[in-house]
Amino acid sequence: MQRLIKNLNYFWNKFKDNKGQFWEELEEQLVTSDISISTAGKMLDEVKDYVYRENINDSGKVKALLKKQIIEILNGNKDHKLNIPAARPAVILVVGVNGVGKTTAVAKLAKLFKEEGKKVLISAADTYRSAAVEQIQYYAEKLGLDMVSHQKLSDPGAVVYDSIEKAKARNIDVVIIDTAGRMQTSYNLMEELKKIKKVINKRIGREVDEILLVVDSTTGQNAKNQAELFNNALNLTGIILTKVDSASKGGIVITIKHDLGIPIKMVSNGEKMEDIFQFDAVRFTELIFS
Repeated sequence: MQRLIKNLNYFWNKFKDNKGQFWEELEEQLVTSDISISTAGKMLDEVKDYVYRENINDSGKVKALLKKQIIEILNGNKDHKLNIPAARPAVILVVGVNGVGKTTAVAKLAKLFKEEGKKVLISAADTYRSAAVEQIQYYAEKLGLDMVSHQKLSDPGAVVYDSIEKAKARNIDVVIIDTAGRMQTSYNLMEELKKIKKVINKRIGREVDEILLVVDSTTGQNAKNQAELFNNALNLTGIILTKVDSASKGGIVITIKHDLGIPIKMVSNGEKMEDIFQFDAVRFTELIFS
C-alpha cells in the first residue's frame, strides 16, 4: 500500500519552518489521497485546534493527532465484525460493479466461514455473465461447497429463492450470494438488487444479515460514487475493500466511512484464497503512515 502522505519525513519537518504552508500542504495531500474535502477539513480542524490550544511544536505529536482522528473516523460507532446471527441460515448479499473482485471476494468469504466450521452455500445470482457462474462454480468445487445456479439470463431472484430453500433443507449456516455488477442501466441493476433483497427478507423473515459492497481501493473517488449509489438503493451494512496491496492510497476508505457512515468490514489484499481479513482501523492507519 502506498503512503497516505508522500515524502513523509520531509513533509513533517516543514511544520517547524512554516506552519501556514504546512497546513495548506497537508490538506492538499489528504485531498489528493482520495479523502474528500469535507473529511479532510473535519480532521484538520480538530488537529489544528488542539495544536494551537496546547501550543504544540513537535511534528511527531501532530502526526499522532492526525492518526488518532483517522482511527476515530474509521472506528465510528459501528462494529467491523460481520453480523452472523444465531438464526439459520445467515445470508450475506455481496454487490458491486464488475471488475472489483466481487466473485473472488465471495469465494474468499466462503473459505473463511468453512474454516470456522460453518456449512456454507454459494448462490450464483449473477446470471447475466456466464463467466461469473463458471468462476464461482470453479471456486465452489475447489472448496467442496454447495452451490445453486440457473441458466444464463434466468431470474436472479429465483436463484436466490432456491438457494435459501436449499439452505433451509440442508441446515446450512451461511448463504453467500454473488450478484450482477452491470446491466444496461444502473437503474435496472438497482431494481434487480432491490428485488433480490425483498426475496431474501421474505424467505428468512428478517432483514438481510449483511449487504456488502465490494470496493476496489484503487478507483479513488469513483468508489465513493459507487458506495452512494448502492447504499441509496440497498442500505449497505458494510464494505469489502479489495486490491489494497497495489496502488491504493487508502484515503477513499476514510471518505466512505466519514461521508456515508458505512463501516469497512473486510479487507482482501492478495491473490490467495486466504488473503481476506477483518478490517482493523489501527493497523490500517499505521500502514498508510508507514
